[in-house]
Amino acid sequence: MSGTGLEILDKTLQTTNVWLKEITQELAPDRQVAWHGLGAVLRVLRDRLPVNEAAHLGAQLTMLIRGLYYDQWHPAATPKKIRGREEFIALVGAGLRDIRPLDAEHTTRTVFRVLSRHLDAGEAAKVQAALPHEIRVMWQTERTKADQPAGAAE
Repeated sequence: MSGTGLEILDKTLQTTNVWLKEITQELAPDRQVAWHGLGAVLRVLRDRLPVNEAAHLGAQLTMLIRGLYYDQWHPAATPKKIRGREEFIALVGAGLRDIRPLDAEHTTRTVFRVLSRHLDAGEAAKVQAALPHEIRVMWQTERTKADQPAGAAE
C-alpha cells in the first residue's frame, strides 16, 4: 500500500530516509542536522563542478535530495575555483553555521561515503574526475571505506 498515493513520492521518501539514516548513524542522531549536513556538502560540491557535471550529478539524486541540491543554485557563477580540501571544508563549515556545531570535515567525509554507496559508480567517477586532486582523493578514500563491510573501516 502506498503511503502518499504516488509511487514516485513513496520511492523518493524511502530512498531519502535510507540516506538520512546512514548519515545519522555516522554524524548525529538528529535527522534535521543530517539533512542540513547533506545539503551543505552537496551545494559546495555542486558549485565546484562544471555545469554539465553538476546537472548529471543532480540527475542521480532522489527528487527530495535534488531539491536540496539545486536550492539557491546560480549556474552562471559556476564552477567556483575551490582549489583544495581545506577550502572545500571551510565552505561546508559555512553552510553548517546555522545548525548545531558539526565538524565540517567529518560531515564531508560522511556524505562522500553515502554518495559512494548510492550513486552510479561511473557517474561518481566522472564527478570525482572534475574535482581538484585533494578533494578527489578525500572522496575516493571514503568510497573505499564505503565498500568495506560494516565496522571494517574503523
